[in-house]
Amino acid sequence: MAAEKKGQTIIIKKITIVAGGHGGAWKVALADFMTAMMAFFLVMWLLGQNEETKKAVSDYFSTPSIIEYNFQNFGVEISLEKLFLDLINEPLKAFQQFLEPIDRTPNLLEMGSEKVVAAYMADQLGDAAKNFEVSPDGFEFDIIDTEIFGRGTSVPNANFVGLMDKVKAITTGLEEAEVYVTSRLFNQSVPGSDSEIARVTAAERLSLVRNRIEAGLESATVNVNGAIAVQDKKDFIEGQSSRPLGMINIRIKQKPVRSDGKEWRKLEKAFGKPTSEMSVYENFVKQAAEQKSKKEN
Repeated sequence: MAAEKKGQTIIIKKITIVAGGHGGAWKVALADFMTAMMAFFLVMWLLGQNEETKKAVSDYFSTPSIIEYNFQNFGVEISLEKLFLDLINEPLKAFQQFLEPIDRTPNLLEMGSEKVVAAYMADQLGDAAKNFEVSPDGFEFDIIDTEIFGRGTSVPNANFVGLMDKVKAITTGLEEAEVYVTSRLFNQSVPGSDSEIARVTAAERLSLVRNRIEAGLESATVNVNGAIAVQDKKDFIEGQSSRPLGMINIRIKQKPVRSDGKEWRKLEKAFGKPTSEMSVYENFVKQAAEQKSKKEN
């Protein structure tokens, strides 16, 4: 008997008493139900709207935001730079841009970052824009005359409409800005190197370009100014000059003060050259502090 008892298996049962209640599972179920009801009512509301409203809602959900567009087209670095500057200077506007569709006509002078302006210009005009320069107050570039006009004439060529539409994509959304268009021409570009013919040709070119820009403006607060610059080209030898004999210079500048009395936000450079002794996070924090201090002073 003793041996039999020694080989027996002893089973110990533990009884755990669980307090009454259902925990938090009901909250998940309620949240799912409320989400489904909200989606249902949204669908019912859409069914009762006109075609214009339906299209606007469809475009909103199918069109990328400005931030998404920047990431896709300009790269992560300059998109983060723009976001950084916006968060420091205009935080509410920065969050609004996450929801703002890219089909809204952009105002380049409100981009905040010089690099974003340069990237947008390259995306729109590519090699057609020469001598591009950007500053805190605005930017300027040249278009070689033979890109849009016949050599030595004011007759538009096959590229005129397409290239001017690209220029309009840059100027259309401007607000409270000054646009300066200068038609430059050397006398040697026209028959007989006649200075009077050159002046008439330059003026006609200016009128065509200026009218195209003015026709595309969306804001009445933008002024388009025009001028011609005609001169002799020194040491010119027919057939041996590789430099262009004419160009259209376009300069876009912020007005010093808005109509509401507020100053314009300048185009800035957020990030300088990388340094090996400073991490990305430390660089970000340092520049954020500098920007805040500059703004307070």
